[in-house]
Amino acid sequence: MMQTLLEAFRLVFQQDVLIAILASAVYGLVVGALPGLTATMATALLVPVTFYLSPIAAIATIITASAMAIFAGDLPGCLLRIPGTPASAAYTDEAYAMTRKGEAEKALGICLWFSALGGIFGTLSLILLAPPLAEMALSFSTYEYFWLAFLGLMCATLVARSSPVKAIASMLLGLLVSCIGIDNPAGTARFTFGSMDLLGGIDAIAALVGVFALSEVMRAMTTPEPPPLPRRKFGSILKGMIRLTREYPKPQIRGNIVGIIIGVLPGAGADMAAWVSYAMAKRFSRTPEKFGTGHPEGLIEAGSSNNASLASGWVPSLLFGIPGDTITAIAIGVLYMKGLNPGPTLFTEKASSMYALYIVFLLSNVIMIPLGIVMIRLASHILRAPRSSVMPVIVLLCCVGAFATGNNLFLVLTVAAFGCLGYVMERNGYPVAAMVLGIVMGTMVEQSFVTSLIKSDGSILPFFSRPVASVLAAMTFAALLWPLAVWLKRRLAPARAAAGA
Repeated sequence: MMQTLLEAFRLVFQQDVLIAILASAVYGLVVGALPGLTATMATALLVPVTFYLSPIAAIATIITASAMAIFAGDLPGCLLRIPGTPASAAYTDEAYAMTRKGEAEKALGICLWFSALGGIFGTLSLILLAPPLAEMALSFSTYEYFWLAFLGLMCATLVARSSPVKAIASMLLGLLVSCIGIDNPAGTARFTFGSMDLLGGIDAIAALVGVFALSEVMRAMTTPEPPPLPRRKFGSILKGMIRLTREYPKPQIRGNIVGIIIGVLPGAGADMAAWVSYAMAKRFSRTPEKFGTGHPEGLIEAGSSNNASLASGWVPSLLFGIPGDTITAIAIGVLYMKGLNPGPTLFTEKASSMYALYIVFLLSNVIMIPLGIVMIRLASHILRAPRSSVMPVIVLLCCVGAFATGNNLFLVLTVAAFGCLGYVMERNGYPVAAMVLGIVMGTMVEQSFVTSLIKSDGSILPFFSRPVASVLAAMTFAALLWPLAVWLKRRLAPARAAAGA
């Protein structure tokens, strides 16, 4: 055991591996901070580079770049209300509200500190819980995936600050958008109106950039510029983080656990982990009315969750070659290319390489703190830049990011269309985050539902008879009926008070 661990340290602390970790960390921070450029894209662009690296250095670049990109996606969300990555979309409004209150450094410090802690916690789970978590994930069938995706959709009503009716309407609009194209169980063209560009459906990244980024530019064009934030240098980015860690232990632990569980499920990933964790933070909070006004509780839980899910997503990938998310799907190809074929034998025949990957995970989350502070200080200058200078740059980045996702000009038009749609929706109180959630989860809900009905020959009993499916179904219906219970409680409270008097 000790000999294997020493060999793992020797593999990691080599010059080429350390340089690869540092370079990929800077690269991940830059890519993640640019709206529209996701952690998945950052990972995919690294694949040609890994051809020329040693096995440990190749995997280290993917691990480090993805972790840094997920954190860096919080920077434009905090400063400009534009999520850099989909995993940041769940709590962008919360972080931006803290910035408008003059607490930008606190919001950024929370995102940095708890992202690093979540990543370390997720790595420990990868080391200790890999076999049982992977076995649990393998027991999931399409019935469980349907309820999991449906539960994710219910988060639209839980995180909405507007009325649940408007949130559900926005979510249904997102589901309608997800129906466009031929990516459906029947493989037939739906709502394409003869357009070849619509056959592939609406790209979720382009829609997200449009409704969050471009609509913000349109809002800036139609509203007077707000008073500038106080001109001051950022103090200590991590000031007060230990106090917040002690003040909110339950949200942090809950976010880590949710992130680990969701991350280990194939296809779920950091996006769903952040949405579910933010919704749970609001529901279990003693002060849910503060959410949306710049409250740190939601940021702590969701920030811990999305980074914890990154490490746990490697559990099924390393043990069975089943990708936990799009990032590990790319990583599996690199593992095969470098002779580290995923499987149970990987932990026995090449145990030192596995320990080396664990060390890389821990190292990438540790160096995230100093590098993140440097990145935050560079990004903080955006706060003092005049709106007339920042907004054209944002439009340019939106166009470049959208075009880069598929080398298709139609994606730029998609960004423009959803920018207009997002602006109109927000002007009328409809949450755009709920619509984006419908777009992202719609395909998974439909495919899981139709596939399950085919397997059961049209019977709905397996949706409720399987143990895990029944638990997820109960949680889904509880989330669905929760707004009704809250409304009844508010209506009955005055009557009870009058009767008591």
